[in-house]
Amino acid sequence: MTDKTTNSARTPSPTRRKFLAGAAGAGALAFPMISKGQAGPITWRWQSTWPTKDIFHEYALDFAKKVNDMTGGDLKIEVLPAGAVVKAFDLLDAVSKGTLDGGHGVLVYWYGKNSALALWGSGPAFGMDANTLLSWHKYGGGKEILADIYKAIGMDVVSFPYGPMPTEPLGWYKKPIRSVADFKGLKFRTVGLGIEMFTAMGAAVNALAGPDIVPALDRGLIDAAEFNNPSSDKALGFPDVSKVYMMKSFHQSAETLEILFNKKKYDVLPDKMKSIIANAVEAASSDMVWKAYDRYSQDYIEIQAKDKVKVYKTPDSVLQDQLKVWDETIAKKAGENPWFKKVLDSQKAYAERVGRWQYDQMVDSKIAWDHYFAGKKA
Repeated sequence: MTDKTTNSARTPSPTRRKFLAGAAGAGALAFPMISKGQAGPITWRWQSTWPTKDIFHEYALDFAKKVNDMTGGDLKIEVLPAGAVVKAFDLLDAVSKGTLDGGHGVLVYWYGKNSALALWGSGPAFGMDANTLLSWHKYGGGKEILADIYKAIGMDVVSFPYGPMPTEPLGWYKKPIRSVADFKGLKFRTVGLGIEMFTAMGAAVNALAGPDIVPALDRGLIDAAEFNNPSSDKALGFPDVSKVYMMKSFHQSAETLEILFNKKKYDVLPDKMKSIIANAVEAASSDMVWKAYDRYSQDYIEIQAKDKVKVYKTPDSVLQDQLKVWDETIAKKAGENPWFKKVLDSQKAYAERVGRWQYDQMVDSKIAWDHYFAGKKA
């Protein structure tokens, strides 16, 4: 006996066939088929300009993780430490040529390409701190100028300055610095336009990448050096070769980190992924500051308690002399390099406007800190 109900269910009526066809079409719109030939996740190989043990390399890993997480693995950035593919000072060229897909460093390292690049990190920045400098970069014209400079020097990169750094210490010495005269003949390590500043102050300057500084100090190739912060300095081994740590300086009082991408590879990314990267940069920038305050303060206390490092404040007379030397340096550089003058003019106009508001409105937080903690033992 034929089961008419079953046959009817197996053979839809014309009306039902029309409905099913429409439903299938709607389903196809809602759930598009993935082609078997479609490319998988993008994996990019990066390098930082920092050794693995440096907190700066950790910042590079933090940014990569944010991108990896925010893209759900569609873009995966793998970060190698300095020297894994190229030396630290060769990172910019490697990213531009596509040897590396991207990297993490600081703009002052590219000083030799165009001295104007160092103005994203060297000098007193007309009284701006690093966070204000980043405000200038994003909203005051710096972003456009930087892109033009990279294009002018033939660097095929996309740059994202981020991560406002606290003022760099004057550095590590055999004895406290009492006056500018103490720099005369001193074999000293620094980078960027700090080279010009400390040379004018009488030092014999040698530009070394982070991993090379402490070995040079240990072997007596240099007498003193600056790097960046208590955590990086501790990790690199400064307390093992020096016990005098000078805080406060204008040589790099407004410095930022930099995230670099090879431009050809960045440009072909979907707009959505570019947006994720831009937001990941800003998220990483805030997170870097919060982590820095936590870690730097802990290591600052530890190097004094455990490593017996003596901390001294740089005399105001030295700071004033730095500003005088800086004025002479930027006047000379601006006369030699139109890009340098363009950056200076833009920064100065922004710093004057923002500073008038900032220093009028912002209270000196140290007054409150002194009220609660000054004179008390840690």
